Amino acid sequence: MNLQTHCTSYRVIYGDTDTMGVAYHANYLRWFEIGRTELLRAWGLPYREIESRDILLPVSEAHCKYMTPAKYDDVLIIEATLDDQIKAGLKIDYRIISEDGQKVHAEGYTRHAFLNREGKVIRPPKFMRELIRQQCDRS
Repeated sequence: MNLQTHCTSYRVIYGDTDTMGVAYHANYLRWFEIGRTELLRAWGLPYREIESRDILLPVSEAHCKYMTPAKYDDVLIIEATLDDQIKAGLKIDYRIISEDGQKVHAEGYTRHAFLNREGKVIRPPKFMRELIRQQCDRS
């Protein structure tokens, strides 16, 4: 793990599961969002701050590979890592693992476009490029 990776702990609640006590597959994308949000917050730039600068980061692509089912009351670690090879948008890679690190529940990524308030795709703004560069220099 490097400094571009942020870990967030999450306990699977009853509402996350089906009647078998297994986490519903769509929740993994929600957990990716939690990881991404906390990664940006750890960098000192919560989503609210990005949006206050009239920048939106919609998901343009999402992928999730399910490996081991998460179950009710499991404590998960959501690892969110910046992919610094992407220049035109933002790509975050994720791993959802068991609290003890013994199981990988899922791996995946999300890609994000930068949009202005009018919904037009724009280049990554200077403040985001600088933040990403700072994070890359730390690792």
